[in-house]
Amino acid sequence: MAENVSMIGCTRLSKADGSQVHHLQHDALIDAGVDPKRIYQDSISGARDSRPGLNACLAVLAPGDTLVIWKLDRLGHSLRHLVNTVGELTARGIGLKVLTGEGSMIDTTTASGRLMFGIFAALAEFERELIIERTRAGITAAKARGKHCGRPFEMTPKKICLLQEAMGKREKFVLDFVAEIGISKAIAYRYVGPDGELRADAKRVLEMKGERQGSPS
Repeated sequence: MAENVSMIGCTRLSKADGSQVHHLQHDALIDAGVDPKRIYQDSISGARDSRPGLNACLAVLAPGDTLVIWKLDRLGHSLRHLVNTVGELTARGIGLKVLTGEGSMIDTTTASGRLMFGIFAALAEFERELIIERTRAGITAAKARGKHCGRPFEMTPKKICLLQEAMGKREKFVLDFVAEIGISKAIAYRYVGPDGELRADAKRVLEMKGERQGSPS
């Protein structure tokens, strides 16, 4: 028996881009060969809104089917999200066809359409690598200026006293303590030496806290 292959459509109505009128997308999908009874619809005002129509559509798609959308942004709220979604469809043996807009040459049921989407995927990967590179460069520059990058922490007199006590015991106690308060072992030794002696950073904290407690309200 031949496999039941069909075209299934999904529309998204958005006030922001002037496509609130459903007929424009709906008629375009029908002209492309989609059965009106197999068109799923979402009304959405932002990227964070739920997509029950799209979710239902993705759930019914079977291997060999083709998902037809009016424009590329009907499917994903970002290039990366779009690439991931189409990647999942491809893995399931489902095609994607875009009717209009910037992605109108994408039809993953054809060789040329797959090539076009491959370019989009490459751009998404390039975008991700740029973000990572810029983030690393920013952290390096911040460290060079003496700024702390990462989760901020505060060493208090109580923590210093507990750290002193831990230092007087075995290594396991030190490791447990630094894990509990969220600092590294190197930072712990910056405040308290292995024999429990207070170092300059710890003394500075104790002096600052003492000044604050002794200051008039």
